Amino acid sequence: MKSSAVSEPFSAFMARALFDPERGYYTRHIKTVGARGDFSTSATLSPALGHAIAAWLKAESRLQPQVRHIIEVGAGDGSLMHAVHKALGWLARRRFTFHIVETSPVLRQEQQKKLGTKVTWHQNLESALAAAQGHALIYHNELLDAFPATLVQWNAAEQRWLEVWVPEQLHPHALDSAHYSALRHTTFADRQRCELHPSVRDWLHQWTPHWKGGAMLTIDYGDEFPRLYHRRPHGTLRAYLLHQRLTGADIYVNPGRQDITADINFTDYAAWLLELGLTEASRQTLAEFLHARAAPAALTDADGAGTAFKCFVHRRQPCASSNHPT
Repeated sequence: MKSSAVSEPFSAFMARALFDPERGYYTRHIKTVGARGDFSTSATLSPALGHAIAAWLKAESRLQPQVRHIIEVGAGDGSLMHAVHKALGWLARRRFTFHIVETSPVLRQEQQKKLGTKVTWHQNLESALAAAQGHALIYHNELLDAFPATLVQWNAAEQRWLEVWVPEQLHPHALDSAHYSALRHTTFADRQRCELHPSVRDWLHQWTPHWKGGAMLTIDYGDEFPRLYHRRPHGTLRAYLLHQRLTGADIYVNPGRQDITADINFTDYAAWLLELGLTEASRQTLAEFLHARAAPAALTDADGAGTAFKCFVHRRQPCASSNHPT
């Protein structure tokens, strides 16, 4: 993919680089996830995560036995759904209908090879929820970090946040600071960068009105604000190409041929879900979520993925109000 000759917000550049229908990384160039791809996920490193999710699904189904549909959003190469399906056991599997929401045609082919007829595929979560009549147990692993991020930089002299455009320029932003904790923070050092995710907030507003009952498990890397940016003056933005971590100017070098990602501000994420009437049932580190399960150190290391990844559970009770803010 060639870079646009016209300047554009970083979020637009990231969206094109990852999701352009003809040249985007996820739509065309990603081959697979794992050792043979550009990056590995917690699901491709071990089946332990699938076992833990299966246990969570069983526990949630006891709380809401009327929910008989399971939806994974953004299923990578299908390894996680495969592990979940196997760990549930034949008796539990008979109770559920399984769905995957996948926008990448390349990854959908990988998933279909691995899962066959065990799953129904959907282009968006609204379609999957319609098939489930609005009641579903939903989970996603390392999904939110791939949403296009709006990149902002603190200008200490002017005491304001400016939006980063590509090629690198600074412009006034048009975001409502009420929805983004970083924009309300004014004590950073000059040139501090932060990533905002209006794309995630918009996505939540699109599908949650269609969700009538169930629970959602979110697994992703990130932290509370402002701890997320402690000793990170350049923010959390990076790219991955053949398992190499790329930062700075290298993020712009291979648009469409490498993954681009940023950590999630869970202070904002939790606030958005609360606005939408969802109840937060629990929040844990990945190490806590896996607890006694036989997982590799790469997933449980207290100085690595074990604490960098967070696991949130939110519930939609059937009696919850269907009125949602915009």
